[in-house]
Amino acid sequence: MLHMEKLQKVYRTEMVETYALRDFNLTVNEGEFVAVTGPSGSGKTTFLTIAGLLEAFSAGTYKLDGIDVSRMGDGERSRIRNQKIGFIFQAFNLIPDLNVLDNIEVPLRYRGMGAVERRRRAADALARVGLSARAKHYPAELSGGQQQRVAIARALAGEPRLLLADEPTGNLDSAMARSVMELLEELHRDGATIVMVTHDPQLAARAQRNVHVIDGQVVDLTAELAA
Repeated sequence: MLHMEKLQKVYRTEMVETYALRDFNLTVNEGEFVAVTGPSGSGKTTFLTIAGLLEAFSAGTYKLDGIDVSRMGDGERSRIRNQKIGFIFQAFNLIPDLNVLDNIEVPLRYRGMGAVERRRRAADALARVGLSARAKHYPAELSGGQQQRVAIARALAGEPRLLLADEPTGNLDSAMARSVMELLEELHRDGATIVMVTHDPQLAARAQRNVHVIDGQVVDLTAELAA
């Protein structure tokens, strides 16, 4: 599903080069649930933005669902991102002036999808996260855990091949965090491919595989423990 080989991301100024990623190698197979951990500044966020085609990389190879994205232009990357990737953000990123159902529909509008199909997908995704009764509510009327479930529904409505979650429980209390994590585990059991960045070792331990990032390079802790 996701294959990065010798990936590099360099930020340059007139005086200095800073490597956010250096010889970064990672493969995530279809149907895996991978947690990405590491200290602040290790490169986790850079990895996730590149994986989500939100940022270009400096060197190396990145194949998403078998497609080499290395030489794609912005338009093609946007199309692939909209069709193949679902994003779950720590801050939810819901639009306050839209109700829950309309929030879920927003990414589908960018595909040019018809209104009937948009509404069907949004309703189905909302039912999947257990919030059908909240369809007409606005984000401010929901708890943090409910808002995150709406954000997950928004990602699911696009039927993505890959779910990228950036600290999806970071703004939640422990009870709500458990609820969201249980939902992600349920989606994984149903066949979803999930890559989750988290600082919480307890949440990371519940993923199928734990990948650790240090100084812009990846260390597979599962492989190290098995060696």
